[in-house]
Amino acid sequence: MATLTYRDALNQALREEMQRDPNVFLMGEEVGVYQGAYKVSRGLLEEFGPKRVVDTPIAELGFAGIGVGAAMGGLRPVVEFMTWNFALLALDQIVNSAAKMLYMSGGQIPLPIVFRGPNGAALQLSSQHSQAWESWLPISRAQGRCSGDARRREGPAQIGHPRQQPGDRARRRNAVQPQGRGARR
Repeated sequence: MATLTYRDALNQALREEMQRDPNVFLMGEEVGVYQGAYKVSRGLLEEFGPKRVVDTPIAELGFAGIGVGAAMGGLRPVVEFMTWNFALLALDQIVNSAAKMLYMSGGQIPLPIVFRGPNGAALQLSSQHSQAWESWLPISRAQGRCSGDARRREGPAQIGHPRQQPGDRARRRNAVQPQGRGARR
């Protein structure tokens, strides 16, 4: 069995998906020329070019919104935040747009998007870079599935809600309702 760091495993997964599907692209701060703040995107710019590995300005809300729009248009963006603390600035796009679009569109607009980045305390980065968001995201509509170790959590947050799928509300509404005393009406 091969031993990989989280960084190398994420790099390998990104590379495999970008080779498999030309609609997959990576965007975020320093993901291109600098090869990622933690070197997760090492070598991807050289292999896939600047149209698929896109350096963004420090504007998390803006590039998260661009990612949401690209996903609505049929692309498959991987939006990388330098740290999940900065993703707080983009929560409007993550929680109110990306996480709810499939439901709001009645299942007509899927949103194949991944928001990823490091999370939690590490490297003595102080209070602005050390919050752990994995307990907050699942209670919002942005169901986060994060993997990583206790020192530095790295992993994708895939948007979706595990318990409610498009059409669930209609199925519940059309289901046979209990009758008799105390039944909900």
